Amino acid sequence: MKLFPEREKKKSALKIIIVGAGNVGQALVERLSKEGNDITLVDKDEYKVSEISGMYDVLGIVGNGATVAVQKEAGIDNADLFIAVTDSDELNLLCCTVAKRSGHCAAISRVRSPEYSEEVDYLRNRLGLHLVINPDLEMARETARLFYLPDALEINAFAHDQAELIKFRVPEGNVLDGTKISDFAKTDNAKILICAVERNGEVQIPNGDFVIQRGDKVSFVIPMKHSRDILKLIGFNQSAIKSTLIVGGGRSSYYLAKILLSTGIEVTIIESNRERCEKLTSLLPGAVIINGDGTNEELLKEEGLLSVDSFVALTNIDEQNIFLTLHARMVSDAKVITKIKRTNFKDVIGTLDLGSVVYPRYITAEKIIAYARAKRASLNSEIESLYHMYDNRVEAIEFLAKNKSKVTDVKIKDLRLKKGLMLSFINRNGKIILPTGDDEIKVGDTVMVVTTNTGFNSILDILE
Repeated sequence: MKLFPEREKKKSALKIIIVGAGNVGQALVERLSKEGNDITLVDKDEYKVSEISGMYDVLGIVGNGATVAVQKEAGIDNADLFIAVTDSDELNLLCCTVAKRSGHCAAISRVRSPEYSEEVDYLRNRLGLHLVINPDLEMARETARLFYLPDALEINAFAHDQAELIKFRVPEGNVLDGTKISDFAKTDNAKILICAVERNGEVQIPNGDFVIQRGDKVSFVIPMKHSRDILKLIGFNQSAIKSTLIVGGGRSSYYLAKILLSTGIEVTIIESNRERCEKLTSLLPGAVIINGDGTNEELLKEEGLLSVDSFVALTNIDEQNIFLTLHARMVSDAKVITKIKRTNFKDVIGTLDLGSVVYPRYITAEKIIAYARAKRASLNSEIESLYHMYDNRVEAIEFLAKNKSKVTDVKIKDLRLKKGLMLSFINRNGKIILPTGDDEIKVGDTVMVVTTNTGFNSILDILE
């Protein structure tokens, strides 16, 4: 059943079918529709379909996305991309299998089960899927990076882990406090490139005259090879995290604990469901699993909240995670990480001292949006990676300079670049170059662009 009449396909737009109107489905509809794609949303829940399709002016269809009839109604015959993000792994895989048989589009499936995640390559190859994404695993990986640098609010890897984009809040007395960026660039610490700053809720791409102040949230690029030495020079806490307390025993906690245990970090998980505790005990023999109420202050104290190096709130209730983190902030010096499922009330959340905040729905959406943009650009996956920063007000995009073009073999200072962007690094055969005006982009390089503009599909979009 169609809730809105079908519209003409927009020129150069991708025809995308999204099955699943949950958190991730809504995030995808929001972002992909804003970028001018032609979206059809399919779900059995009429209320969700009506609400989301009306909110973002996309076509909504109520029905089972795994049936040929519903996929035909959604336009599978001329679809460019099919995305299945329901709450069921099996349904997502079935939807994609039917889509591959019924149409000629690329297919992306979300899977969450650990069993399926161990067979990603097999599923992708045998079912002909272009992407298989596990949001819980991706979130765990992103969270685990934060254990590497306790002072960091966010850490994202680019250039096949050769470079990192790190965000942190500048403390009083830090070497950056009161420093003009052009002056900082002349010091021994200049092996980092400051590419975005948030101050009093406003985000900007700074120029050389910008003076950094305490309290600023600063994002900078740093080559991985020398990162620890450089970070030490600018006052980063280099103390390794040796222990963590996690509240919530869901899939994200399982994946995170597995990663942390492999690096020698002591892990304690508090989970209220006894059956789940028994399963986690068998899956994670190296972890301490506690069956109890993670919101009980005495239990948290008993399990070492006052002494652990890190605390992670990973329950499925945002309010609980927020209160748990605020409590941990009050009683301990632990590095805190907070999971937030919903994305409304961000202005309020931004005023709270929640440490590092991870949004599962956006972590999943990032990879899918990067693929969609690359496909739309028709340049054979020119986008290598994509990350949204500062509540989606800034994008960090790593482009592949696949062919000779207007941006190659020209000094950067001679390029007519759009306002609100910065070329943050050039990756040339694994060597990270923090570019100056005299550097040039060569064919085969990957280039990271940090910009307040949105919707860049090609490296040529950086030009006026």
